[in-house]
Amino acid sequence: MTEQKMLTVGVVIDAPLDKVWTCFTSPEFITQWNFASDDWHAPKAENDLRINGRFSFRMEAKDGSFGFDFGGVYTDLKMHELIAYTLDDYRKVVVKMTHDGQYTQFTQMFEAEQENSIELQQGGWQAILNNFKKFVDNN
Repeated sequence: MTEQKMLTVGVVIDAPLDKVWTCFTSPEFITQWNFASDDWHAPKAENDLRINGRFSFRMEAKDGSFGFDFGGVYTDLKMHELIAYTLDDYRKVVVKMTHDGQYTQFTQMFEAEQENSIELQQGGWQAILNNFKKFVDNN
């Protein structure tokens, strides 16, 4: 098995850590931002936020042409600081949050998959993260 390439995306959010954490981890908020473009949506989110807890987020095109479940199991958690998980396809993801008194630096590192180009993967994950930032900024 070859080692996966790690990709990184990030945003800086003008909000306190507790708000960023809550918006990122609460199912009622996840359904409002977890999609890359306005022609997609996230109709369902389940999140058992604990080590060995499982999450599953449904992502679908609004026209019903395509959809998938994005899920996995948490492997490490540090409140307001770190979330690590393994996706159902065994790729690893690490989310880090730091706060400097005003801004929260939010970074996701994820193992690339083999089906799509690196640019497409990085662009898609960044678009979702940009949507997350927009949601936090407006709520």
